Amino acid sequence: MGGGELRFVKETFDANWIAPIGPHINTFEEQLSKISNGYKVAALSSGTASIHLALILAGVKANDDVICSSFTFSASANPIKYLDANPIFIDSESLSWNMCPELLEKSIVEGIEKNKKPKAIILVHLYGMPAKMDEIMKISNQYDITLIEDAAEALGSTYKNQPLGTFGKFGVYSFNGNKIITTSGGGALLCKDKILVEKAKFFATQSRDNAPHYEHSQIGYNYRMSNVCAAIGVGQLEVLNDRIIRKREIYNFYKTELSGIKEVAFLDESVGSFSNYWLTTILIDENSTIDREQVRLHLEKDNIESRPLWKPMHLQPVFKSCKAYVNGVSGDLFNRGLCLPSGTNMTKKDLERVVNKIKELYEA
Repeated sequence: MGGGELRFVKETFDANWIAPIGPHINTFEEQLSKISNGYKVAALSSGTASIHLALILAGVKANDDVICSSFTFSASANPIKYLDANPIFIDSESLSWNMCPELLEKSIVEGIEKNKKPKAIILVHLYGMPAKMDEIMKISNQYDITLIEDAAEALGSTYKNQPLGTFGKFGVYSFNGNKIITTSGGGALLCKDKILVEKAKFFATQSRDNAPHYEHSQIGYNYRMSNVCAAIGVGQLEVLNDRIIRKREIYNFYKTELSGIKEVAFLDESVGSFSNYWLTTILIDENSTIDREQVRLHLEKDNIESRPLWKPMHLQPVFKSCKAYVNGVSGDLFNRGLCLPSGTNMTKKDLERVVNKIKELYEA
């Protein structure tokens, strides 16, 4: 934690603001807006809830088609099914590991040819790395399809100095416990349009109409962030820049120390991209005699946790019947990629322990 969180949480208890309303929610939203190009913000219970409301505000209905990055966590795609809409998964390009623009456009053109233009695009910025925003924005604008940026892993990352989450009509942050800052659980929906953000807050508080009694003319949800969680978020924002600096230091340490192993590669920033390096990932060369699983198990023997990269959605059993545009990139990344321990509280000794175990395997 950053140190200021307890002070802000104590303020909520002292003022008895233990509810999904209160001054710390307002402060948290205002501070997020300041680092998000002035986008209006609704603080919500999760990033998943934020995507769900973004889809509703984008007008997605049952049986509509929604395009989604395949190489991601399932929370990016699950809200599509909440609305009984149809996910269409798009594979990755090999530079940023994010949505492939060529496959994106192909899916849109084919949909239009069948008189079923996709209703929205959910674009994920994986592991904090910016996607190819110039190409994707051009496609989104050309075909007039709502872009929802899932920047759950990318708070603090930028493309050409513009914060991720502020390119599309909607942006989404996550403050889950494993993210670069946390509210224990929580998320945020971003949009330039104040009216749409206020509508999101309305939906998030059970769609209670303006009446002296409880009147409801639309279906609502219990999606608002609590004032206590927002207080934690206010404290966490004080150390966001420090967290980004530390994440990047960890990435650079791993990259430097493992540079002598030619079978191990890293995900680098492209021109114009600035990544928060939420997680440091490695890719094992396809011709290596040691595969990703051997590296993972070798670390596990010494009680060091590492994980394979996300298993693409088009390979997940729950989405096996969904349409996908595939080029093999994300499947290959899943087979060869590994997330290394990347917590900002790791000491140099901790990092050296991870590096030495990997070197040990390759030098044996």
